[in-house]
Amino acid sequence: MSQTVKYLSPQWRDEAEKRLKSELSPEKMNNITSSMSNIYNNCPDGKNRYLFFKFEDGNFAELSIGEGEPPKAEFRISGDYQVFAKISRAELGSQKALMTGRLKLKGNMIKALKLASIADRLNKVLSKIPAEY
Repeated sequence: MSQTVKYLSPQWRDEAEKRLKSELSPEKMNNITSSMSNIYNNCPDGKNRYLFFKFEDGNFAELSIGEGEPPKAEFRISGDYQVFAKISRAELGSQKALMTGRLKLKGNMIKALKLASIADRLNKVLSKIPAEY
């Protein structure tokens, strides 16, 4: 894919799903079963959005983007759109963003820290998508 897509658009979601399925094996994902909702505040159009991920036994199971209340998830991470955009461009680590208060986590912090390297793998795949932020 060489053309850029708008970040969090349906086209971006489709490309993200394709890449996550092809690049993240169950072994790379430590065979986890977990889900996460990222809540994006202050999107460029003034709306709030969510990005929902779900893995079952390390297999990519679901990815959705929307407005309003996200699907129930084991972890809920909220923050400003620009912070998530920096993470998606690999300019900022998700663990650092959490530890410095730029992102807020609801869920088991100890488990979240154990899964941080997995989240970084996921973000590394997403950072390769040519996107317009």
